[in-house]
Amino acid sequence: MISSAIIPQPLAKLPWRLIWLVALICTIGIVTLYSAAGGSASPWALKQAITMLAFFGVAIGISYVPESFIKQMTFPAYVGIFMLLVLVEMIGFVGKGAQRWVDLGFIRLQPSEFMKPAIVLVLARFYDLLPSSDVRRWRGLWPAAALVFVPAGLILVQPDLGTAMMVILGGVTVMFIAGLPMWYFGAAAAAAAVAGPILFTMMHDYQRKRVLIFLDPESDPLGAGYHISQSKIAIGSGGVWGKGYLNGSQSHLDYLPEGHTDFVFATFVEEWGLVGGALLIIAFFMVIRWGMSVSRKAKTRFGQLAAAGLTATIFFYVSINLMMVMGLAPVVGIPLPLVSFGGSAVMTVMICLGILMALERQSRTRSSLS
Repeated sequence: MISSAIIPQPLAKLPWRLIWLVALICTIGIVTLYSAAGGSASPWALKQAITMLAFFGVAIGISYVPESFIKQMTFPAYVGIFMLLVLVEMIGFVGKGAQRWVDLGFIRLQPSEFMKPAIVLVLARFYDLLPSSDVRRWRGLWPAAALVFVPAGLILVQPDLGTAMMVILGGVTVMFIAGLPMWYFGAAAAAAAVAGPILFTMMHDYQRKRVLIFLDPESDPLGAGYHISQSKIAIGSGGVWGKGYLNGSQSHLDYLPEGHTDFVFATFVEEWGLVGGALLIIAFFMVIRWGMSVSRKAKTRFGQLAAAGLTATIFFYVSINLMMVMGLAPVVGIPLPLVSFGGSAVMTVMICLGILMALERQSRTRSSLS
């Protein structure tokens, strides 16, 4: 927030520190996409810039929505998105071997993206309504688990392992912060470890290959392990200062697959080096730190849980992608938000940021009135 003597009061009350951080990350994304296209604004950089501006406007609009309205719309929005997921299974559009979209004529909608913030909000509202004495009882677990795992199951069969994992992680984060007993999570982790081999056999062939390549990347360096091998080469060849803008050989010579989407961080670090990569990570860290401060300062239980869950969603986006491109996690198709090309992640992250700004505004307003 800055002085209203400089700009009009409604604009002065915006969280400008966050806005400048988001602008920096978006600029890095557009600059990297321009380079990935060989020094051209098409086909990625210009389209992405327009998408970012449009959804940033949506985020600013959401920031003026009262917390009370967000609470009222949480359960209807969740039900609506859930019905769209069911519709995807019935008449969904099939593309690249996956059935993830609903074709509305003027747009192909991917409902699973909306479920990422929706699952956080619906659980925050659930625990907001649940008496504190019931949180550590059975009734504090099974409804929340159903709210998380039923839509996650629908997303998993599309198949979309990355999005299903993001929905589960966001939901489990809210459940943890709400105060469920630790032994619930320990038991779930043990059950997952036991069921791991069974779940592995149920995976699609390409998903099993991703796990095996993560465990042994050199087993198929020219096949399933090609992405990871080339990503590591690109990151390592950047050194401390990078090869220089527009001079990344791995991406420009098409050695690095998906250098504009999932592996955009490797494209960026090859040209800007360790220094550039560290700057980008610090910028994301500052955004996440701001989001957690919103949770800490929130005056309501809903605000605390929602802000923490939405911030965790952004954190999981960033951390899983970075681990993925460095070979520390299997490739699950999670992009680097606001940097990778594609509108879905931009939409989800901007919705999260818009709601966070709305909660921050509500908290600030209540503080000034008290």
